[in-house]
This record gives sequence, structure tokens and C-alpha cells, in this order.
Amino acid sequence: MRVAVIAITRNGALLGQKLTEGLAGGTLYVSGRYAGQAGSGSSPFDPTELKQLAASLWQECDGLIFIMATGIVVRMVAPLLESKEKDPAVVVMDDAARFAISLLCGHLGGANELAERCAFITGARAVITTATDANCLPSFDMLAKESGWGIDDIDRVKLLNMLLLDNEEIAVVDPSGQTRCWFHGRGKLCFYDTFAEALESRARGFLFVTNRQLPPQTQPANLLILRPRNLVLGIGCNRGTPAEEIESLVSSQLKRIFLSLKSVACIATASAKSDEQGLIAYAAKHDIPLAFFESAELNGVTVPSPPSQHALAAIGATGVAEPAAILASGGGRLLLKKIKSDNVTMALAEVREHD
Repeated sequence: MRVAVIAITRNGALLGQKLTEGLAGGTLYVSGRYAGQAGSGSSPFDPTELKQLAASLWQECDGLIFIMATGIVVRMVAPLLESKEKDPAVVVMDDAARFAISLLCGHLGGANELAERCAFITGARAVITTATDANCLPSFDMLAKESGWGIDDIDRVKLLNMLLLDNEEIAVVDPSGQTRCWFHGRGKLCFYDTFAEALESRARGFLFVTNRQLPPQTQPANLLILRPRNLVLGIGCNRGTPAEEIESLVSSQLKRIFLSLKSVACIATASAKSDEQGLIAYAAKHDIPLAFFESAELNGVTVPSPPSQHALAAIGATGVAEPAAILASGGGRLLLKKIKSDNVTMALAEVREHD
């Protein structure tokens, strides 16, 4: 976790030094007039440029610790806010080290945990105000974060957490069993094997953990869908293929087989495509990591489609999309065999579950 500590007072500089020594990946930024108290590893800044510094660090860091008044921080970061999914964790401390306040992104951003770490290092008291934590309850956004799942609609998290706090019944369909383990009997959760059974219940809210795309007309307003990242896209393409063509093929095929892009864990391809700009841009747009395999690795995988003479001539591989998907999924099964457009081939595999 890349953490920036920003201090504007003498005591804040001393406290900031203590924090950065205790936080892995922490960097201290201190008002230039107190740089002498912060040690040689700190970065001084002009106090008049505090707002600009915060704006630049907002894009670079996973967490920000401000040692200053909460009001200053609220006014300074308000114009920078985007969403719970994108904003960094924000913690505020007073320079007497009495309190470490989780201010923003307590769950998904990790501010609650960061505040606890600050408190442990400095002897301060962590101030956590998220309702589920205050009531010693799990939360659905933390379930998603800890499980590595995507969230279809972040606004639905608030609704289901509220139902949880009100002890209302929530119907859950989760083939993985992780929701049952996470809540461990807390909250009024009822578990069902199928979506149809859950929707027929009298529950006030619904949680589905699935990689399936449900028709919009079957989705109630009180449904939260969490996406396990258990799919792998295998993609091959001709040199210079634009991201838009990749997008078009993938989108149409996932829609056809009712699967969600948010469940894609990675995009797998040949090492020869590591500099393919269209593919890189497509992966970056959807925040999906890329995995690359050498031709010899791809040729060692048995696939259902016949060898591609075009791929063999271009990069020495008998195929790309299918073997890359199988390799990146840990030997998982193909859900979609090779499909082609003019310049793109794609296949889809499900990540193999290991005992």
C-alpha cells in the first residue's frame, strides 16, 4: 500500500516520521519550515502548495494520512472525490497523536485498517464510524474486498448494509460458500441454491454471487450482485488491431453467453503481444491485468480447435486464445471455444478450483 503522510506543524513532523518508520511503503511530506524535525527521508513542500500536493498525491497513493485539523482536510479533498471504488483511503490525525480518524473509504479503500495501524504505531485511539463496524457486524463491501470480488452496483452495498443493521432478512445465493463463512451466523441471512428460490422468498434484500449476467427485468431494486473473478479471457490479434475491435468482439460474445466482464480475472495472450497497444488499452480501460505466455508454452496445451497457420507463421504458436486462456486459468475448462472477428480471436476459460 502506497501511503503518503502529510504534516504541517512541528509536532506533526515528528509524528509523521514515527508513522513512516512504522508503515511499509510510507513517504513523509512536511512543511518546509519543519523539514529539520522530519529526518533526511522526508520531502519538504511550501505550505502555500498544500492543496496542490494533496491533489497530486490523490492520484498516486492508495492511502493518505493528514496530520492536521479535520476541517482543513475535508475542504481540501472534497473537490477530488470520485467514488468509493476509486478514491484512496484518508486518515486524519491530530499532531498530539490522540486520535486516528478514518475519514474516507473506510472499507473498500482500507481507511479503517489504516487508522488502526496508525493508532498501533503512535498510541492514538482509532476512530471508526462506519455503522457495521460500530455494531460489530461484517459488511458486504468488505466481503467483496476480502474475497477479491467485483461489485456490480456500489450503491446497492449501502442498501444491503442498512438491511443488515436493521436485522431484516437477506436472501443469499453463493455457490462458493464464502458469504456463509464471512458472516458466520451474524445477520439475518438465508441461503438458497438457486436465484429463482431466493427471489420467491419474502426477503427484504438479495445477494447473488455469480459470474452470470441476469436479465435486467429479473433484477429487483434491492439486489446486490458480487462478481467472483473466476474467468480468463484468451485473446489473439493481428498487429495494430484497435481496442474498439477487441471491445466489440468480447462484449458481444459475453452478452451472448450471459457472462459478466467484471468476473474476468485476467486477459491472457502471447508474449509477442506484450507491446500491442490496442490490447494494452483495452485491458487498461477495464482495469484487467494481462498475462503473457511464450509460444512454446502455448504449443504445449491441447485445445479443441485446429492449429492456426496464421499464428504459426507470425509467432511460432499453433494457437493463442484457447491455450492462453487454459494456461492462465490453471488448467480450467473452456466455456467458449475460439471465436474470430476480422483481426481478433478470443476464448474464455473458467479458473480451475484447487482443493
